[in-house]
Amino acid sequence: MTQELNPPHYDRNSSSLPIDEKNKKQYARDVIDKAEVEVYGEVQRELKARHVQFIALGGTIGTGLFVGSAKSLANAGPLSALLAYTFMGVLIYFIMQSLGEIVTYLPLPGAVPSLAVRYIDEAWGFAQGWLYWFSFGVTAAAEITAAALVIDFWDTEHKVNVAVYITILYIVIIGLNLLGVEMYGETEFWFASIKIVTIVGLLLLSFIVCLGGNPKHDRIGFRYWRSPGAMHEYLSMGGAGLFLGLWKVLTQAAFSFGGTELIAITAGETRNPRRNVPKAVRRVFWRILVFYVLGILAIGVLVPYNDPEMSKQIKSGGRGASASPFVIGIKRVGIDVVPHIINGVILSSAWSAGNSFVYAGSRTLYSLALDGKAPSFFKKCTRQGVPLWCVVSIAILTLMAYLNLGSSSSQVFDWFSNLIAIGNIVTWCTILVAFLRFKKGMEVQELSRDDLPFKSRWQPYGSYFALFWLVLIIIFNGFDTFQDGFDTSGFFASYISIILFAVLFFGYKAIKRTRFVKPEEMDFFTGKERIDREAAEWREQLPGTWYAKAWDWLV
Repeated sequence: MTQELNPPHYDRNSSSLPIDEKNKKQYARDVIDKAEVEVYGEVQRELKARHVQFIALGGTIGTGLFVGSAKSLANAGPLSALLAYTFMGVLIYFIMQSLGEIVTYLPLPGAVPSLAVRYIDEAWGFAQGWLYWFSFGVTAAAEITAAALVIDFWDTEHKVNVAVYITILYIVIIGLNLLGVEMYGETEFWFASIKIVTIVGLLLLSFIVCLGGNPKHDRIGFRYWRSPGAMHEYLSMGGAGLFLGLWKVLTQAAFSFGGTELIAITAGETRNPRRNVPKAVRRVFWRILVFYVLGILAIGVLVPYNDPEMSKQIKSGGRGASASPFVIGIKRVGIDVVPHIINGVILSSAWSAGNSFVYAGSRTLYSLALDGKAPSFFKKCTRQGVPLWCVVSIAILTLMAYLNLGSSSSQVFDWFSNLIAIGNIVTWCTILVAFLRFKKGMEVQELSRDDLPFKSRWQPYGSYFALFWLVLIIIFNGFDTFQDGFDTSGFFASYISIILFAVLFFGYKAIKRTRFVKPEEMDFFTGKERIDREAAEWREQLPGTWYAKAWDWLV
């Protein structure tokens, strides 16, 4: 028979420790945490409901959806791209369901590395955390560079060096992250609002254009699905080529969904997380359906996969509005005003994504410090609850954006970007393994999942299904490096993240002699009493009337 998820009672103010050894360990940790807070400070729960919901909906949508989707269409055709993004969306749904359950139960700072430490192995948490931190730093630099090149789109005479734009964007993003999490949440709310409105507008415009509502009065329909075709061969002819095209886009789609798990990182700084985080997790489904699936369907209808302008932009590495398949498709029917609008949205998207990745990288390092996997000075927080040295560390890493100013150094940066791309999938695998271990631990310790604030659906089958396919993607993501000889550079770009993770994992394991956490020894209670107390306080403060709820959401 399962028991309720309540820790054994002990008195914090009592001078005598509880007799039970598990309680004693719990009490000691809480006392240490309290003492550390007095020395280092701590992050604060300042993210409001609207902040969390909009971060979940559009916080990490960057240039990948608006520009990078062109490669998916060109490599495999509209139907393959649609199938790949839809299938990856299903995997992301199961990942977020699993993550929502364990994060809502214990919404602590940093999330993913901490989950690995608690439910898998300390060495796994160490490897995941540092790989995660590096990944966020490089992707933040990539988004800042993309935003700078988007601004350069308007500078037709090239009077201003791109380094100036990179510097301005860099200073603003780092400055926002130093002002406190509420400022980060507010900026992301407005950035995400712009992206959501724009994507919905583009979908409506695409629908109207395809029905003939354009200057040429050309009813496009699904013309390009018939000619040049719905699927495109990749590296081979016939059925094998069509399958390889689909698989190539599947790996590209996995990279496009990167950062979806950011909601877990914000959980440690969210007001009333047991109410707001589940809402945000549920909204991820609509984000996947509306933004990614319908977005890919729209560009597949607007542009043929062999469009010469799109091929030209892909080969030249275009990153501004001129490289967006939305812009290319809409310009084909004689609408010329759209590029400038889309360019502004791409700028806000890249800026927003860079802002989010700097935030996520700093909180990941903060989580590592809390778990003893990084130097203790990284736990130092300002009065506003900002982990100062963590932000500084990610700011230093983000300086790699300047590598893009030179042709040779740009190649180095692209190589680094490829190295960490597969890190997204490694993170998702960590989430799924942590959930399966979490579920097993609850069964062994006879704890009821029915008492959880959020109980995920289709478990454990959904997690096993997603984990199986993610592992396959990791193994075969570099399949094209073996085509026409062995591409050494491409091979390392595809698999070095796995090698790095293994080195960190086995290195830490050998030095610290850690072992996988046994289900009966998993810690389900450290930090839970405080979360329970805060949740009770939030419930008492909930507004009753509809207009009070609306006002509470706004402010």
